[in-house]
Amino acid sequence: MSALDSLLVQRRSVRSYADSSLTREEVVHLLWAACGLLPDERRTVPSAGALYPLRLIVVCGDVEGISAGIYGFSPTDSSLTLVAAGDLRDDLSDACAGQPWVSTAPAAIVIAAEPEVTVAHYGDRGMRYVILEAGHASQNIYLECASISLGTVAVGAFDDSAVAAVCRLSADEMPIYVMPVGRID
Repeated sequence: MSALDSLLVQRRSVRSYADSSLTREEVVHLLWAACGLLPDERRTVPSAGALYPLRLIVVCGDVEGISAGIYGFSPTDSSLTLVAAGDLRDDLSDACAGQPWVSTAPAAIVIAAEPEVTVAHYGDRGMRYVILEAGHASQNIYLECASISLGTVAVGAFDDSAVAAVCRLSADEMPIYVMPVGRID
């Protein structure tokens, strides 16, 4: 069995997390796996036309080395930029139809996109490419979680405008996935 085969076997959706914080390094590594920059300037996920419409947001509540808040991820240097201070996991959970694992996980990664970046180039079919790219990023998060003994679940049941408001997305951006992350209980 290859290393990838092993990760595929371990990959599962996790909705119950241990009462334990994540580290900054773990969070940044998951974000890098989702959409980070490789040494040859490619990204960790394929993107139609190399347009990269995704934006990654992390809602942190219990992460060592990161104050509670919402942060934007820069794929070019793997840095985090504070978007809003404070623990907003309960607000994000409310926006996700009250799913409790969103508020009990130490952090949640929100995969958002600016669809017009791709739609302007590919027309109506561009929206399909954006959704596919988000799926690639989500799977990378799942596989990276499996590789470092963390758990996640891809949440798609949410109020788009409420998640956008919590995460301070621009009018041009839309949330696609919310992925709570934590240690497996």
